[in-house]
Amino acid sequence: MKALAKTRRAPGFDLIDAPKPTVGAKEVLVRVRFSSICGSDVHLYKWEAWMAAHLKEVPRIVGHEAAGEVIAVGDGVTNVQVGDFVALETHLVCGNCYQCRTGRGHVCRNLKILGFDADGTFAEFVKVPAKNCIKVPDSIPRHWVSLMEPMGNAADTVLAEPIAGQRLAVLGCGPIGLMGIAIAKACGASLVIASEPNPLRRELAKRMGADIVVNPLEQDLTEIVRSETNGDGVDAVAEMSGHPVAFRQALDIVTAGGWIAWLGLFNEPVTFNPTDAIVKAIRIHAVTGRKLFSTWELVTRLLAAGKVDLEPLISHRLPLERFEEGFHSVLQGQAVKVLFNLS
Repeated sequence: MKALAKTRRAPGFDLIDAPKPTVGAKEVLVRVRFSSICGSDVHLYKWEAWMAAHLKEVPRIVGHEAAGEVIAVGDGVTNVQVGDFVALETHLVCGNCYQCRTGRGHVCRNLKILGFDADGTFAEFVKVPAKNCIKVPDSIPRHWVSLMEPMGNAADTVLAEPIAGQRLAVLGCGPIGLMGIAIAKACGASLVIASEPNPLRRELAKRMGADIVVNPLEQDLTEIVRSETNGDGVDAVAEMSGHPVAFRQALDIVTAGGWIAWLGLFNEPVTFNPTDAIVKAIRIHAVTGRKLFSTWELVTRLLAAGKVDLEPLISHRLPLERFEEGFHSVLQGQAVKVLFNLS
């Protein structure tokens, strides 16, 4: 089968011919129809040091955001059948550790991730545990389905606490930040202020529902937040960028007694005095992955009900053979969500 892989411990990927997987008990074979580029795929493509340390084996078929059709099932599979169209949960969990047994499987102690610890979805076929397949209703456009996985990250960030009637700042309007804006508005946020330096993404922030969009390179975010909230600050901040300046801005603009959710990954340590959070009684949430599987249920319902429109986020639809074009577009800030069409 055709697949995109990290074949050497160096920047870049290669298009290869790989064996078609075979399924065992409680496993499913999915014909991948759509698979989208995630920020972590870009880190892996660039071969950043922290990603190089994480990837244990090469060659490795990469990619993890995907949707497709079930074409084979192993013994003991009861939740899906051949012909079902499914989204894929990319966290492969053991089910036996303390975290898994206490409802926190998204931080499984023995966690493996598709495209990093097991062969991924930038391929014509992928093998996954049956429990990682989420059946998708026909009301959700098929080419949106691979975006449901990162949408779950966005949901767990902006909904770390109840958001209805609250004022929210979203710092960083990459794909997950943009999804977070739409989810927050769909769930009743009274005001969403978005901060993003990229002009393409600022325009999309407006389309996704942001009430106020700030260019932090030219405008004073803190002053704008104070002006728009009668000096209170926002009730919540979703820090999506992983930028040290945004980290500090979050502490400045959140109201006393408010909360911050951190999702963006930082490439370097950030100086932080906990007293700044303590004296304001700020609640801090660190977010990774998606809750298994309650967040999937939420995301599915929002999309099926037409509460969130993902179409504006899909900037490129490409065959896998044009992967270099897709990754270069992301690296140059000219893309939002790049979708590989493998059908």
